[in-house]
Amino acid sequence: MLQNTGILNPFKKLAGETVIYGMSSIVGRFLNWWLMPLYVNLFAPEEYGIVTNLYAYVAFFMVFLTYGMETGFFRFASKNTDSEKVYSTSLVSLFFSSAFFLVLILLFKNELAGLINYPNHPEYILWFGFILAIDAFTAIPFARLRLNNRPVKFAVIKLINIGFNIGFNLFFLLLCPKLIENNPDSIVRLVYSPEIGVGYVFISNLLASVITLILLLPEIFKFSFYFDKVLLHKMLSYSFPILVVGMTGILIQQIDKILIPFLIPENEQPMEQLGIYGAGVKIAVLMNMFIQAFRYAFEPFFFSQAESKNDKNIYAEIMKYFVIFGLLIFLGMMLYIDVIKLIIPVEYEEGFSIVPVIMLANLFFGIYFTLSLWYKLTDMTRFGAYISITGAVITITLNFILIPVYGYKGSAVTLLTAFFVMMVISYFLGRKYYPVPYNLKRIGFYFLVAMILFALSLYTNQQKPIVMYPLHTVFIFIFIWTVYKFEKNSLMRLFNRNKKK
Repeated sequence: MLQNTGILNPFKKLAGETVIYGMSSIVGRFLNWWLMPLYVNLFAPEEYGIVTNLYAYVAFFMVFLTYGMETGFFRFASKNTDSEKVYSTSLVSLFFSSAFFLVLILLFKNELAGLINYPNHPEYILWFGFILAIDAFTAIPFARLRLNNRPVKFAVIKLINIGFNIGFNLFFLLLCPKLIENNPDSIVRLVYSPEIGVGYVFISNLLASVITLILLLPEIFKFSFYFDKVLLHKMLSYSFPILVVGMTGILIQQIDKILIPFLIPENEQPMEQLGIYGAGVKIAVLMNMFIQAFRYAFEPFFFSQAESKNDKNIYAEIMKYFVIFGLLIFLGMMLYIDVIKLIIPVEYEEGFSIVPVIMLANLFFGIYFTLSLWYKLTDMTRFGAYISITGAVITITLNFILIPVYGYKGSAVTLLTAFFVMMVISYFLGRKYYPVPYNLKRIGFYFLVAMILFALSLYTNQQKPIVMYPLHTVFIFIFIWTVYKFEKNSLMRLFNRNKKK
């Protein structure tokens, strides 16, 4: 429970910024999510498997190329009187590392394409090389906007990026084929070739990244040039464990999409299975969108609140409401998932079976992230690396065991197991080194209520829609009513409804 109104203002600040960041994360990614139905309706599962596979590699390299500098920037800029020096040093470091990476891509794109089983498409490697270099370099300007409490500009640029990405996809995948069909000699042939096919997904991403870089140029050049080697060494020392955490975290989330083509026999259509799995994971993305928006606001927030005498009570309340909203999203998705099935081709429908597993896995990851504040605030980031390495070992081991037997369903179970174990380990270590009074009984009770309602929905799913949807709506209201019953006083304070000062 919130103990006094002094806790209210920082809590409201976090909630307000989460809403604004949600414009770019939740709203933006929700718009971007609609590309998935477009892809699965245009591409066969094995073709969509290419998209899923290559973006898994991109996720790895994106973490590697930013090497924890975002978190390092937050930490040092918030405690350093000369934040401009921190910004400049970070920006220069990322510029040269991104440029070096791009040179390597230009030199070895053919060899890399063969290594990951795309020997006939080295252009994929080249396109993604530019995407990664641009996105890694712009990570620090985006982080600066967050640190300087400029969420509106952050959100606008992110939304513009997503808007152009969607626009280019619609142009290349829908409009151009239609124009060519009606007029084979159309001028559109100068920029469009049917043979590129799924490659236009990647070209659209590249063009959107270039536009984002252009929009950020005023922010990039708005600094005095500094490069402090001593400061960079300190930042890298702090950020290296964050890099390990990030790399192992991405490994946990993405390695299955890389291993499936290698671990499933060719006669069992591994790329087709990967495409179905990728669609199932994408369906569960609403949970990721909520977590991403929360993360954008939470990380700079808990650093700024580190000296507050009420910080631990604030963190405990944040955790409780995070879980509540996460469970509400889970129930909302699972109780109305039949609506989503209307826009997904039948070839992909078997992937719906993994959606609840993936959503719970993502919720456990969000809880783990929220718990992880203890090792960041105490500068004991090595423990984050230890936890992530443990999760990575579990992930690799279980994927090698389960994928050959159960296919992509084994991957889903592996993801759930790894994040659950990491969450539990982080909680017990945090209780030792930075104890926060989390209300585990209340949180556990909400989990129990949500799982009971979900179990009941598995039975009511067999009913006709005219019966099923009203029942599922009742289930949602039962969960909301339960939360309100136990959180009424806290919610009244949160929304300034308590007249007592």
